[in-house]
Amino acid sequence: VQLQASGGGLVQAGGSLRLSCAASGRTFESVPLAWFRQAPGTEREFVATISWNGGSTRYSDSVKGRFTISRDNAKKMLYLQMNVLKPEDTAVYYCAAAAGGIPTMRLSAYPYWGQGTQVTVSS
Repeated sequence: VQLQASGGGLVQAGGSLRLSCAASGRTFESVPLAWFRQAPGTEREFVATISWNGGSTRYSDSVKGRFTISRDNAKKMLYLQMNVLKPEDTAVYYCAAAAGGIPTMRLSAYPYWGQGTQVTVSS
């Protein structure tokens, strides 16, 4: 699976952004997908994950209620709708695909990664 993230940018606190991740590869439709983020000087952290059919999602506590993960298997696309953005959401956001199994927060379960897209939230 190859992944290409886009949609990042500069936004004021309280604003919204929608990240997209375009995928290629035959197994995209059958594996869990996720978004992670990494701020300068910190480790990459889990944001959200979604099952192969979109029927199950999980979020980190820091984004729950503000972010929504979704996928369109027909278009081979993954999305992250981010609302009520805060300065602490500033980071490089990465999309990732698992090799199989169920959605998980564990970074090590995702062998396939996009290149990242920068999100900057100003106060």
